[in-house]
Amino acid sequence: MRRLRFVALGDSLTEGVGDPVGHGWRGWAALLATGLAEQPVLFTNLARSGAQTVDVAERQLAAGLALCPDLVSVVVGVNDTLRRTFDLGAVAARLDTVYAACTGRGALLLTACLPDPGTMLGLPDALARPLARRQRAVNAVVHALSDRYGAVHLHACEGGWTTDRSMWSVDRLHPGERGHRQLALRFHALLAERGVATGPAPSPDNEFAAPTRAASLWWLATAGTGWVARRCTDLLPQLLTLAAGELRHHARGTSARLDLRTSAAVTAALAALSSSGGREAEAEAA
Repeated sequence: MRRLRFVALGDSLTEGVGDPVGHGWRGWAALLATGLAEQPVLFTNLARSGAQTVDVAERQLAAGLALCPDLVSVVVGVNDTLRRTFDLGAVAARLDTVYAACTGRGALLLTACLPDPGTMLGLPDALARPLARRQRAVNAVVHALSDRYGAVHLHACEGGWTTDRSMWSVDRLHPGERGHRQLALRFHALLAERGVATGPAPSPDNEFAAPTRAASLWWLATAGTGWVARRCTDLLPQLLTLAAGELRHHARGTSARLDLRTSAAVTAALAALSSSGGREAEAEAA
């Protein structure tokens, strides 16, 4: 019997950051792979820390499709929201390209919407709200395209796990082992409902002892600080401008206008996707 082939695309969340094993990362996708079937699954993780939708569309996608996967996870978009060059229309077009290419090859697609980074980091409201709007916009696009392509979609932006500190690593942006296990369990339940996941569900309990506070702070002070600095250097000037706009609208009582602009941007981004675009992308990927 042919073994199930599972390919994971995306950024640091899918790479497994926050769930260390040996000298690398494991993560929710690897945990999920162990419960997809009774026999071992052919699992390949192509996700990389810092990846944006452009990286998935232009680099990871072709490598993933070359493996002829039965199941492809595409979880990406947070890094796009943390960039000065954020463009919702471009994000939507790239996701449409990737989703179409995967499903066009007959693969079942896994997607997820994610919590906004400003809230997770505990930023002041004026700084957090612009990031929240961006992430809500990306999530809305992911919702719509997931429906269009029949994806198995996980509402990971919802639920008590987002505020349970025991689920998250010290940087507050990546799940710890418990959080990765929670994602794997929730994806497994959705796939089991479709009859795709036939193996045992991953355990919710940690396999390894949680990193000590000293070890966590050391990671944050070295690799973690560099991660934040690379993004803040690019985003911070614009974020401060956005925050100033937030304060002006709040003072005038016109904050609702910013939400309406975001909704209009989502509508425009989805409307701009041509009906033939996905098929052309799939043909190019072939």
